Amino acid sequence: MIKLFSHITMVFFLMTSVLSAQKTEVCKTCEISTIARAVEKAKPFDTIEVRAGTYKEYNIGITKPLTITGEGNPVIDGEHKGEIITIRSDNVTLAGFTLVNVGTSYTTDYAAIRVVKSKDFNIRNNTLERLFFGIYLEKARQGKVLNNTIKGDAVNEYNSGNGIQLWYSNNVEVSGNTVQNVRDGIYLEFSDNIEIRNNKSIDNLRYGLHFMFSNHDTYTENLFENNGAGVAVMFSKFIKMRDNTFRKNWGPSSYGLLLKEITDSELTRNTFESNTQGVRAEGVSRMTFTENDFANNGYAVKIQGACYSNTFSRNNFLYNTFDLSYSGRINENNFDHNYWSDYYGYDLNRDGTGDVPYRPVKLFSHMTNRIPEAIVLLRSTFTGLLDFSEKVTPVFTPPGLMDNAPEMKKIIW
Repeated sequence: MIKLFSHITMVFFLMTSVLSAQKTEVCKTCEISTIARAVEKAKPFDTIEVRAGTYKEYNIGITKPLTITGEGNPVIDGEHKGEIITIRSDNVTLAGFTLVNVGTSYTTDYAAIRVVKSKDFNIRNNTLERLFFGIYLEKARQGKVLNNTIKGDAVNEYNSGNGIQLWYSNNVEVSGNTVQNVRDGIYLEFSDNIEIRNNKSIDNLRYGLHFMFSNHDTYTENLFENNGAGVAVMFSKFIKMRDNTFRKNWGPSSYGLLLKEITDSELTRNTFESNTQGVRAEGVSRMTFTENDFANNGYAVKIQGACYSNTFSRNNFLYNTFDLSYSGRINENNFDHNYWSDYYGYDLNRDGTGDVPYRPVKLFSHMTNRIPEAIVLLRSTFTGLLDFSEKVTPVFTPPGLMDNAPEMKKIIW
C-alpha cells in the first residue's frame, strides 16, 4: 500500500511539473543571452529555445529535466577549452544545435555532449565538428541518439576520440547518425541491448564500429566504408548483424568485419564488397552466416583458430581473390548451399545444386598465409597447378572442408 501511494505521488508530481513548465528564449538581445544562464534559471521540465547565433560557452551542466532546442541552427563554440555540454539528469532533450571546438586533453575525454548516469534522454538533429569525443554516454540507459552529424578532423589515433561512445550503457537506440573522420565511429564497451541502425560510419582512422564485452546488441542497415581497420566485434555474445554494408576497408590490417571471441550470434544479409578481408573470424563458435554477399574482396572469409560449430549457408561468394582461408587441418564448421563464382561443376538432375562438392580453400591461400611474399605469384600458371593438385589430393587443407551442395546460380535474397 505504501509503495502504491509513493508511485501515485511520483506520477502526480511529474504531471504537475509538466503542466507548469515554462518556455524561455535565449538570444543575443534577449533578457537571457547565454545557454548556461537559461539552464540555471529554468525549472524542471521547462523548455529552452535558443535562437540563431554563436554562443561561446563550455562546461554547460544540466542537472534537471529540460528540453533544449535550437531554432535556426545556433552554434555553441567551446573554444577548445573543455567539454561543452554535460547532462546529469533524466528526461533531457537536446536538439538542433551545432557544437564546435571541443577541448583536447591527454588525461580527460572531453566530449561535445556527455550523458552521465541518466535515462530517457534524447540527443537528436545536432551537428558536431572540430571535436575530441562527440557524444559520450557514461552509465546511461533508455535513451536515443538520433540523426546527428559528427565530423572530426582526426589525424592520429593518440590525440583523437570517438564519434559516439557508450560505456556501461544499456537499452539505447543509436540511429540515423553520420560519423566520419574520428578515431572509432561508434564505440561500445560493457553496453547491452543496444540498437545501432541506419548509421553511416565512413573515413574513420580505426574502426567504423568497435565494441567489446557487450551482449544482446543489434546492428542493422548501417554503412561502414573506408575505415582504417573496418569493424571489430570482440568478446561478446548474442549479437545480431543484419543488412549492413561493409565496403572499401583496405589495408594490411584491415577487414570488413573482425569477429573475435564471439558466440551464439548471427550475420545475415550483409554485403562485403572490396575489402582486404571480408570477415576475419578468431575464436568464433555457434554462429550462423546466412544470405550474405562477399564480392571482390581479397579474402572473403578468413577463419583462424578456435572456430567451431559455425554454419555458412546460402551465401554468395563472388569474384574474390580467395573465397576462404583456413588455418589448421581440422574443420568443425559447416558449409552448404552457398554460391561460389569459381565453381564449375554440373547439375545433371537440374535441382539447382551441383552434383560435385566444391572445395573453397585454395592451396595458394594456405601458402600466402605462411609466406605473404608469395602473393606476387598470384594469377600465374604455378598457382593454378598448386590449387588443382590440392583439390585432387587434399594435403594441407582440411579434407572435410567442402560445400556438398553448392548452388548453381547466384542466390537472390
